[in-house]
Order: sequence, then C-alpha cells, then structure tokens
Amino acid sequence: MRLMTSVLACAVLAVSALSAFAADDSKVKAATRQVETGAKKIGDGKIGEGVEETAKGVGQTVVEGAKFSGEKVKEAGKAAEQPAKSSWENFRDGAVAFGHSVRSFFTNLFSN
Repeated sequence: MRLMTSVLACAVLAVSALSAFAADDSKVKAATRQVETGAKKIGDGKIGEGVEETAKGVGQTVVEGAKFSGEKVKEAGKAAEQPAKSSWENFRDGAVAFGHSVRSFFTNLFSN
C-alpha cells in the first residue's frame, strides 16, 4: 500500500511540475497523459502494469521536456543576437569612433 501511494504521489508531482514547465509541447503532453494513465491503473489495482507505464511516462516526459527546453533556449539566444550590420553601418560606426578619438587626443594635448 505504501509503495502504491509513493508511486502515485511521485507521478502526480512529476506530471504537475513537467506539464507546467512545457505546457505548449504536444509530445510532453502525450507523455504526461501516459503518466496519468499509469497512475490510474495503480489506483485500479493493476500495480505492475501501472508502475511500468508510469515509469515510462515519467522518463518520456523528462526527455521531451528537455528537448522542448533546448528549443526554447535556442530561440531565446537567436532573439538576443544583434542584427547584422551593413557595410555602410560598419564604416560609419568606425568613422564616428575615429572622430571621437581624434577629438579626444587634441583635447588632451592642448588642455595640459
């Protein structure tokens, strides 16, 4: 009885944590449903079958959640990148920086 309660509690925690983390991914949702189905089987007295399905579902949820997270991190990285500059923009930025350094040089030279 304790084993069944422990497995059911772990399954519910895993489902709630991982489904909230990756709610938009259909593969994660499918794996979460597998965990729920396994937990229901445990509650119906099919302990062996339920534990096996729950364990597979938890593993699948973790795998799919990690894939989903990796894609989201990759998308965030691309969004944070600076847009590519044209040749003219690079030249203009260099000319402005050069002008500032020349002005700074002469200002320091004649201010002392």
